[in-house]
Parts: sequence; structure tokens; C-alpha cells
Amino acid sequence: MDNQSSHDSMMGLMAEETRTVRKPAVPETSTPLTSAAPPAWAVRVVIVGIVLAALNLRPAITSLGALLEEVRDGLGMSGAVAGLLTSVPPLCFALFGATAPRLARRFGPGAVVCAGMTAITAGLLIRPYIGSTAGFLAASALALMGIALSNVLMPVIVKRWFPDRVGTMTGLYSMALALGTAVAAAVTVPMTGALGGHWQSGLAVWAVLAGIAVLPWLPLVRERVPAPVPVPGAEAGPRLRIARSRTAWALAVFFGLQATAAYITMGWMPQIFRDAGVPAGTAGVLLAVTMVMGVPLAFVIPRVASRLPHQGPIVLVLGACGLAGYAGLYLAPAAGAWAWAVLLGVANCAFPLALTMVGMRARTGPGVAQLSAFAQSTGYLLSIPGPLLVGVLYQRSGGWGVPIALMAALMLPQMAVGFLAGRDRIVEDEAH
Repeated sequence: MDNQSSHDSMMGLMAEETRTVRKPAVPETSTPLTSAAPPAWAVRVVIVGIVLAALNLRPAITSLGALLEEVRDGLGMSGAVAGLLTSVPPLCFALFGATAPRLARRFGPGAVVCAGMTAITAGLLIRPYIGSTAGFLAASALALMGIALSNVLMPVIVKRWFPDRVGTMTGLYSMALALGTAVAAAVTVPMTGALGGHWQSGLAVWAVLAGIAVLPWLPLVRERVPAPVPVPGAEAGPRLRIARSRTAWALAVFFGLQATAAYITMGWMPQIFRDAGVPAGTAGVLLAVTMVMGVPLAFVIPRVASRLPHQGPIVLVLGACGLAGYAGLYLAPAAGAWAWAVLLGVANCAFPLALTMVGMRARTGPGVAQLSAFAQSTGYLLSIPGPLLVGVLYQRSGGWGVPIALMAALMLPQMAVGFLAGRDRIVEDEAH
């Protein structure tokens, strides 16, 4: 989603930029970066690799959303199974993303990202032609595993190679991610028509972009190129009992509910518009509009939030936009389609707000790391049932009234826990 859309290391980077609001209460014990200067060509290759990798972190999801009806008909999927398919991304992000730091320590982050891009390529190439629902789900999980690993490690690559330009490179990475999300949603349907009208071709073509993204990472597989890496001995601190913090739980639930809304939107919004009579190509463009709203707002919202003592008002504004968008989908889905797409795009920007609040709710580096891991893992697990339940309700009710009512109902607790998470609290004070 979100820009929507797991990101343990991204949370850490956001934390570094927002921690300037509060100075650590304990002395810094981290050591400086090494001064090894990589060759200019290697830096350029890494920049290209970051952009290409970010472009590939969402097309596997949004391209499927644009062709979900054709995939269901072609494989004989029920609404419940289709809902399961839209629940796979957060499940994979929760499970595989947690393994990324351990793999990076063993093989190096460049090698793991290269493997992630390879997994995305293989999964996207295999899944349209495997011929069964189970095989389609398995191949989708393979691609999503690659996305999950790269999700976590891409910000680590940014910090490692560009320690003095973290903000600039993170912005470049975020824009490329949003661009890939939006383009896949917008062009999948017309590109499918240009390739003969077969949904298999429309999905498989995205493997080409993923395959290209493998190439820049090959020189980094064995870390032969020197990079400015942190010297071992990072700041240390006591292990927090993070589950004892009410703020940590509020953030985790807020993260999970915003992820639920984002994956329901990516998986089902095109189908809602198509069932209302909107052409398939236009439905894909509408999803692209929703996704592209995150490009400018992902820069604005964190800056505004970090200057406020309480981020709750921003949570309420985003939630109100979501409620208005859901009301529009319920009352006049086709007549006001463009307005509803914009409103839901604004609501989906709860994701960068959640990242910002994670950085502001902990005082120390270890606290941020523990809080981000807790919020990510718990949040993504909480988000799994939502898209599946929408599919079941759609099939059993025969329409979108009940599922849209569920989406709007989930927005209310999201606003409540987000408001609580936005209070000026520190998890170290609550969890010790």
C-alpha cells in the first residue's frame, strides 16, 4: 500500500531522522563508519540497483489486482480462495521479512537482495503458467518472499553505501517503489490486450523487469566491492519487555489495521469498480491513482508529524478521508470513482505516518529496533484475515455492500489506536 506496502530496516532509518526530536538519555557507544571509499562505478551501479529493486517491490501485487477477475475465471477460484490470495502478501512479509537480517549477516545484504530479485523473477514467470490454484499460490509466495527480503534490506543498503545521504536515497527509493506500484496497476490491463488478451502474458511480462533488476546486484554477491559499512560494536542497551508497553501495542495494532486497509485496496479495489460498470483498464488506472498519492505525501506527512507533540490529529484526518472514500464506494462507486480513488490514496498514507511514529516513540537505537520489530511482526500478522474475509463476504453476500461496510468499520479502531499511539510517550519508560 503503503505506500503501503514491512519494513523493519526502513523503520530504523525513519527513526534516525526523527530521533533528533529527542536526544538519547544514555551515552552513545556506537562507533563511526569506516572511511573505505568505493569506486565511483560501484556507487553508480548500487544507485541503479536500488531504483530497479524498488520498482519491483509491488508489481507482483498490483498487477494481480488489475487482472483478478480473469485469474479467478481461468483457474476456477472461489471468492474465498481469491481472498486468501490477497492475504498472502502480509503473511509472507511477516514470515520471510523476519529472516532477512540473519541471512544478511551470513551472506551479505547485496547477495540476499540479488537472491530476492531472482526469486521475484522466477515467481512472476512461473505462476501464470503453472495451471492450478495451489501452484499459483505457491509461485506467488516465492515472488513475495523475494519482495519481503528486499523490503527489509534495501534501506540497509542505502545506509551502508550512502551514510551521508540517507534522506536523499531513501526518497529516491520511496518514489521508485510508489512508481512501480502505480505503473503496474495502470498498464497491466492495456498491456495484456496488446499481448493478445491472455492474462497469463499480462502477469508474466513483469518478470522481465524483475530479471533486469538482478543484474546490478551480481557484482555485490560476494561483497568484492568495498562499501562504507558500520564497524561492529553498535550501541547496546537492555532488552525491553516491549509487550508491556501500551504504546507499543497501540502502534502494532495501528500498523496492522492500516496494512489491512492497504492490502484490501490493492487486492480488491479494481474489482469493486469493475463490478460497478467501470472498464477494466480504467479500474487499473484508478488503483494507480490511489497508489501514486503516496509519492508526495510520503515526504510531507513525516516532516509534519515529527514537528508535532501529538500525531493523533493526522491520524484522524487520514481516517476521515478513508471513511469518505468508503462511503463513496458504497453509494456511487462509478459516478465518483476518481474522487474515491484520491481519498483512499490519502488514507493509505497512514503507512509513512506509522513509520514516523515508531521512530518517535522510542528514545534509543535499541528501543527503536525492538519497537519496529514488534510493530511489524504483530501488525502484519493482524492484517492477514482482512482481505480473506472480504473475499468470503463478497461471495456469500453477492455484492460489495457488506465488504465495504467492513472496511469502514475497521477504519474506526484504526483511528482510535492511532490516536493513542500518537501521544507523546516513550516505550522505554513503559516497558522497563
